[in-house]
Amino acid sequence: MNKYLPLILVGVLLNAAAQIVLKQGMRTIGAFAFSLDNLIPIGFKVGTNPFVLLGIGFYGVSVIVWLMVLSRVQVSYAYPMLSIGYIVAALAGKALFGEPVDMVRWAGILTICLGVYLITRTV
Repeated sequence: MNKYLPLILVGVLLNAAAQIVLKQGMRTIGAFAFSLDNLIPIGFKVGTNPFVLLGIGFYGVSVIVWLMVLSRVQVSYAYPMLSIGYIVAALAGKALFGEPVDMVRWAGILTICLGVYLITRTV
């Protein structure tokens, strides 16, 4: 199973990258209210935002990679690896967007790292 870890990481990192660029796209659009009045103007802004389109592209490629992973690896091994994306997203959120990551979040990230480590050692 560990020989497929690089493929799993590519899928996970693509998924996390999608989240980061989608966040940037929505930062450029800004907060909005869900209403019928906003449906077309906000839909147009979202649908033409290059960051949102890139994020959707990353998701598409990550799905293809993940299908490759699932064809080779037990789902009980692969699926928990998606939690690595939580770590990447928290670090990128802090580094790129200045989001606060307090000690409780760091403790959660450390717990996730320990859990992922244990999963990679079981096969």
